[in-house]
Amino acid sequence: MEQFFLKLSIMLVPALMAITCHEVSHGYVADKFGDSTARSMGRLTLNPLKHLDIFGTLMVFIVGIGWAKPVPVNFNNLRHPKRDMIWVAAAGPVTNFLLAFLSAMAMRGFIAFGETIHGASPLQIFIDPIVLMLAFSVYINLLLAIFNLIPVPPLDGGRVAVGLLPYRQSAAYARIEPFGMIIIILLVFFTDIFSYVISPVLNMGIHFLAGPQSAMVFNVNRLLMR
Repeated sequence: MEQFFLKLSIMLVPALMAITCHEVSHGYVADKFGDSTARSMGRLTLNPLKHLDIFGTLMVFIVGIGWAKPVPVNFNNLRHPKRDMIWVAAAGPVTNFLLAFLSAMAMRGFIAFGETIHGASPLQIFIDPIVLMLAFSVYINLLLAIFNLIPVPPLDGGRVAVGLLPYRQSAAYARIEPFGMIIIILLVFFTDIFSYVISPVLNMGIHFLAGPQSAMVFNVNRLLMR
């Protein structure tokens, strides 16, 4: 039980921030392009309670990836539905990439600062948990961004693909959305997409952002997922 609460203290804030900001960004961009559905439903807020899906949040702590309640977007309200859909869908992964970048820079800064402290210091007690949370933030934000770019609607990558394809192919591809979650489950649990696609891209992103501190990100994730 003590181990569970230790993991929770490290994972909770980065996970909630990653999922909440992802959803809010969809609603915010949709609002800018003419659809105020999310705003009218009170979903343009960083209050995570407005976005939480209980099962999706629990999955973060069980398998390392989860989801929130999707922010409602009525694509018919967008000024240019087909084109604007691309920006609305892409906003989520872009936000997660940005959060991963900021977390990595902050983590590297805190580690460098910690190395200047000699001997035992109360500051070190403050720095260590922040570094752990930032390391997990790098991991979870990159994973959410990469996973959501799988080109299967209703994932963001699928909706970007629908927006980019010519009209006939776009309409045909959009028709798979009702079956999209089944396809995604089959891909995740019955193929090697994580081993051969997602994990290599994730590892490359961690090495790129965290640089010499990438081992910290990998070690923290292994510790939390045990």
